[in-house]
Amino acid sequence: MEVHFPPELERKLSDLAAQRGQGTDELVQNLVAACVDELAKSEVLGEQRHPLQTAADIILNRMRNVPPEIMSALPKDGASQHDHYIYGWPKKEA
Repeated sequence: MEVHFPPELERKLSDLAAQRGQGTDELVQNLVAACVDELAKSEVLGEQRHPLQTAADIILNRMRNVPPEIMSALPKDGASQHDHYIYGWPKKEA
């Protein structure tokens, strides 16, 4: 198989290969093999690649798995008084 890269990418690959003491073909083959292995691993583990998410979306998705008894034990003022719960500082007045 023959693959063609844009000149700028080809130069970067060539420079990286030289830094690693490899030929460009060897470097590209190793990179492709690593990508294929990672893709196969993610498919085996059932992982799905998601588009970029906000931090809030990631947190909310993970919080859905927290058991209700743990959620009910969390302080109701945890966001507004986080310095108190994290660092032990006095609570702020509302």
